[in-house]
Order: sequence, then structure tokens, then C-alpha cells
Amino acid sequence: MATSKTLARTPLFEEISELGARFTGFAGWEMPVQFAGLKQEHAAVRSRVGMFDISHMGKFILKGQNLLSHLQPLFPSDMERLQAGQAQYTVLLNARGGIIDDVIIYYQGEDEAGWQHGVAIVNAATRSRDKAWMLAHLEESGATLQDVSQEKILLAVQGPEAIAMLKPLVEGDIESLNAFEHLNASIAGESVFIARTGYTGEDGVEIMLSPEGGRQLWRSLFAAGVVPCGLGARDTLRLEAAMALYGQDITDSTTPLEAGLSWLVHLPTKGEFIGRNVLEQQKQNGLDRKLIGLEMQGRYIARHGYPIVAEGEKVGEVTSGTLSPTLGKAIALAYVPKRLAKKGTPLEVEIRGKTHPAIVVKKPFYRSPHRA
Repeated sequence: MATSKTLARTPLFEEISELGARFTGFAGWEMPVQFAGLKQEHAAVRSRVGMFDISHMGKFILKGQNLLSHLQPLFPSDMERLQAGQAQYTVLLNARGGIIDDVIIYYQGEDEAGWQHGVAIVNAATRSRDKAWMLAHLEESGATLQDVSQEKILLAVQGPEAIAMLKPLVEGDIESLNAFEHLNASIAGESVFIARTGYTGEDGVEIMLSPEGGRQLWRSLFAAGVVPCGLGARDTLRLEAAMALYGQDITDSTTPLEAGLSWLVHLPTKGEFIGRNVLEQQKQNGLDRKLIGLEMQGRYIARHGYPIVAEGEKVGEVTSGTLSPTLGKAIALAYVPKRLAKKGTPLEVEIRGKTHPAIVVKKPFYRSPHRA
């Protein structure tokens, strides 16, 4: 990992450097922010296919007798309903119901000895904290957590042509995968993990494999015309799809109900889990605030940290904002009191000392026509 003076580099750093990428520091890693340009990369994913090096993300291999039941207290989602080959996007919660991190748990099934296997993908900035939290709560269960974050590459291939582009390179039926399903397949003779998941709002997959296999796959995809993309396009794509960014839109002081993630909270089908009493109280008493979508009514762009104003009073703050390349409009996410969260509510955003009009709109801002 990175020291205070250096940034860690993924195994794809040399390949990415050769393509003339501009780099930035992100969660302790030196990551590409853009290659040819944010707009071109964004458009490639929306219309064709692009690829992202997301090897900086945390990757845990999970194993245990009755693993799913031992994971139940850590998440508000019902993990025991997962079948082999399925995945659950969910959140780790603290005792206050705050989000420690958003993660994906992939359940790989049970072996002949009765051990259940899974994979967890977590955010780079919270990897160490997530690992310690999960190990502490799994300690008495006998379940194990192997951190392979440094040993594996993770590539995201996203866009309406992602599956067609990958099909000639993969030995395995990736076409039959539904969203949030996964399988083990083979690429160039190597066994790899492929999941039909992503962070762009488009169809696509995420592939976990060895460093050498990842470098070969990156080169093969680039030669086939797949557009390399950086963190800049990843951010505009995910924001158009209203996908939360940890540390901005969701934090350890926001609950999944406040963040519009109620579909992750399975209160009727679960027993006890960390933070349950807080979420039950919010369900019963109602929310004080909600994460909303905003559309600016002029040429000004709302950015992270800008105040939200109603009737001359500050009522909230922008968590994420950008100029949407697809829509050609300035969009943002923000927390405001529930009474101001209704679609069509006029608000204002303070930008450099002046307020500018905005309106509450339905999320997501963009829904891909290429996804079911």
C-alpha cells in the first residue's frame, strides 16, 4: 500500500501510462483520471464499450460453514436468500445505522465438505476498516476472510457492446448471466471470476484475475477497440445513474433509508443485525432528511459541498454534482429535509456567494435503454 509520500500503483500502471493517461491520487492510489478525454470516454460507455482499471478496490475471499448465516448480522439485506451464482449489493452498518461502506457480496455456493464460499468487493478507501470490522464480527464463527486486494486485478468492461466484445475471449457462458449473477470462466487458459455488475448504469461485467492475465486482457481489449476510461468518466457515468459514492453521498452518518437505499433493508425477513433498531425507528417515525436528485435551471454547476437554500435559509448540502455529458444539464445529489424532497420542489444552490435555481427531479437522472 501507499506510504505518506507515495501512491500505490496497480499492476496495469505501465500499460495505462503508455496510453498517455493523466493520473491523480485517489484513496492512496495513483489512478488514471482520463485518457483521450472525459466526454469521449463517457460517450464510449454509453454508446459502445469502455474499460476501467478498478484494481485498487478491496477484494476479499470468504469461506465458512454456514457462511451466509454468519454474514446476516453485518448487513440489513437478507443474505440467506442468495443462491449460488447470485450477488447482493448491500451496506455494512454501524450501531447508529450509519453506512460503514457499500459492498457487493457474491455467493459462490457450497462445496462437498459443507463449506460455503463467497467474494466481497469493497471500496479502496475503506478496505482496511472493512476488513477489521468483518473479521471482528466473524471471529467466533470460524469463517475466514482472505484479503487478495494486492494479488488480483479487477477490470470493468462496460457498455452495450461489452458482452459481444468479450465473448470471443471468454470460455464460459457470459451471455446467460443476468444482472448481479456471476461465474467462473476461462480467459487465455486462466480461471477467472466474472460478474455482470458495474458502476456506470450500463450493461457490462467486472472481471477478477491474475496481474499477468489482466495485462494480457487489457491489451487484447484495447487492440479490439475497447476505449480505456478513467475516474473522470466513471464519476459522471455513475452520477447520471444516481449511484452513490462512498464518502460523499453515503457515509457512516447516513443510513440506507436516508440515502434512498431502502431496497437493501429487508426488515421483515431478517433477524437481528447491527443498526436494526435505528432503521426500525426511522421506518416508524419517518425520516428527517432524504437524498434527492437536483437539476440546475441554468448554466451553473452544483459541486460537492455547495449549500442548498430554501426561503433564504441553508437546508442542506450538495454531495455530488456535475455537468451531465449525456443530458447536457447540470445535475446533483443532495440531502435536504423530507418536506423539501418531493419531485418538482424548487430550491436554490449557493455558488460563490450567489444563489441559483434548481428543481428536485426523480432519480436516476439517466436510465440506459440497453438494460432490462
